Amino acid sequence: MTGLGAVFRPQLAPERLRAVARVADEVGLEELWLWEDCFREGGISTAAAALAWTERVRVGVGLLPVPLRNVAVTAMEAATLHRMFPGRAVLGVGHGVQDWMGQVGARAESPLTLLREHLLALRALLGGERVTTRGRYVRLDDVALDWPPEQAVEVLAGATGPRSLRLAGEAADGTVLTSNTPPDGVRRARRLIDEGRAAAGRSEAHRVVVYLLTATGPGADERLRDELVAEGVGDVPDLGVAGDAEAVAGAVRRLAEAGADTVILQPTGDEPDPEGFVRFAAEQVRPLVVA
Repeated sequence: MTGLGAVFRPQLAPERLRAVARVADEVGLEELWLWEDCFREGGISTAAAALAWTERVRVGVGLLPVPLRNVAVTAMEAATLHRMFPGRAVLGVGHGVQDWMGQVGARAESPLTLLREHLLALRALLGGERVTTRGRYVRLDDVALDWPPEQAVEVLAGATGPRSLRLAGEAADGTVLTSNTPPDGVRRARRLIDEGRAAAGRSEAHRVVVYLLTATGPGADERLRDELVAEGVGDVPDLGVAGDAEAVAGAVRRLAEAGADTVILQPTGDEPDPEGFVRFAAEQVRPLVVA
């Protein structure tokens, strides 16, 4: 069954999160995702708050930029969330937007090498291992978590290009794809991910999460078109969806048929009713996706 969720976009002030998270919990939304976009809101701090304000909704962070984070800190924070809120935290890591990484003096010469080293060390630490490694970027000397998660947790990787997608298959437990990924792009991503999995001899399940830019209500078509144009993808077919629940559910099903395990509805940056958007996803779209 296809998982469904929604994004709380960091264009909203942090103090808006509490109301949106509580609505997500009340209406039975499966997953609420947060972003650590520079220079808006921290991913771990917002995730911890959202988890504390709610009882059942899973809270995802997509993504934590690895150039900004020592892998030991990432592991400590991830383990803490997983122990305090078992089964409800979902964390993804990725390259980060390279221009932003440059702004803070953290841009890596080889983002792919950094992500590989970070993923391997992070999964080992969260698995309770004691790690010593001297990579190009990640260097640990006899490091182990005092409080690793009590159960296995998934580590997702954000990926777009072919090499990153193969790496996600090789070294991550799942992949996060941006809203600039049409159904054909999901199919291509799945093939590349599977190539990475095969190369690494991995046979366990690999979850693919895809954002779907979504607009509903008054002015939906115009809001969707404006955001796609602003992102420079206005001419790309099959990106995003505007309309009622049936139209959105149809777009979700097309992504699922292409290989997405979970589809996260991403409102436009100017969504006028974030709480209403979450209700729309859970109460109107979800029944049509599972029908």
